[in-house]
Amino acid sequence: MPKSKLVEVNEKIAESVVGAYEKAEKAVVDGYEKVENTVVSGYTKIEDAFVDRYLTKDGETVEEAKARLKREQEK
Repeated sequence: MPKSKLVEVNEKIAESVVGAYEKAEKAVVDGYEKVENTVVSGYTKIEDAFVDRYLTKDGETVEEAKARLKREQEK
């Protein structure tokens, strides 16, 4: 049985709406991920600078100091 023109038009509208929703969703998610990555990266830089200035001992690298601090915290 052939589809009526009204059904065909409704299907095209539905496809357009879904396509627009998917584009909007992708833009929002991409924007959130960019903000999240920027914030985490900034925090990591600040953390590394703090550890380097105040918590390293006798030529220790930042990574070594973090590992040592983690071990000390677990005790």
